[in-house]
Amino acid sequence: MKKANIVVIGGGTGLSVLLRGLKTFPVDITAIVTVADDGGSSGRLRRELKIPPPGDVRNVLVALSEVEPLVEELFQHRFEPGNSLSGHSLGNLLLAGMTSITGDFSRGVQELSRVLNVKGKVLPATNQEVVLHAELEDGSLVEGESQIPLSGKKIKKVFIEPEKPAPLDETLLAIEKADLIVLGPGSLFTSVLPNLLVPEISRKVKESKAWKVYICNVMTQPGETDNFTAADHIKAIYDHIDMPFLHAILVNNQKIPFSYSQRYLEEGAKEVIVDEHRLKEMGLEVVADNLLYFDNEYLRHDALKLSQRLISML
Repeated sequence: MKKANIVVIGGGTGLSVLLRGLKTFPVDITAIVTVADDGGSSGRLRRELKIPPPGDVRNVLVALSEVEPLVEELFQHRFEPGNSLSGHSLGNLLLAGMTSITGDFSRGVQELSRVLNVKGKVLPATNQEVVLHAELEDGSLVEGESQIPLSGKKIKKVFIEPEKPAPLDETLLAIEKADLIVLGPGSLFTSVLPNLLVPEISRKVKESKAWKVYICNVMTQPGETDNFTAADHIKAIYDHIDMPFLHAILVNNQKIPFSYSQRYLEEGAKEVIVDEHRLKEMGLEVVADNLLYFDNEYLRHDALKLSQRLISML
């Protein structure tokens, strides 16, 4: 029996969490990963070596890898402050090194995928360096993914330079073959949307016959989605992509313990309200479930519950 093809589009921690769950199911996974990051180790390597930032790709490779825990730990190891390697993770350096050896970032990602025995394909949204910009509600502009949430003003729209970077042929083919296309979870403006701002990717997603679902974040993100409801997330995507194309939204309906709500509130975040009526007016099927996992400090999506819900949509 043919395996279902699932394409997951995003970046950041949310994408990695989801993929750890999905890889336990008999499906073919393609992860399309943002290359808009410009902070930390990724930003330094990007500026110094003129390569796409490796950080989000590194996390996704690790999430989909099937290697000994020690190898995973080694790949994620971050050097301590005090020398020229301070703050760099070994995985970022290996990706930079493989890019140098192969002369091509996406080729470097594929070679490391083999080393890490990755289940599925990991594809950067584009092989080019792109810079993310935001236009804020007052008309001012902010340059750089890491700077956008720091503005303290509402984001009107984000855009990339160059405007039309070329995606990989493999990426377009994966979208074409997909049975299910998943957006998120992750930072709306800085992890999810940058992938869709590559015109050929958004065109292919819109044309695809696959079932398309957005996984809504559980909490708002300070400086990015302050006071956003679930429908506001969808509206922001449609404002950038020009037409409705999603079939469903997956939301959490599990009660958040008071202690966690308070901790998030202190950081300027609160629970995303699921305005079901508006979502249904947008033509979306609203799929709600208990999707949370609680670590010591933060809420996370439960990778297995999330994956099971997505698999059931097939």
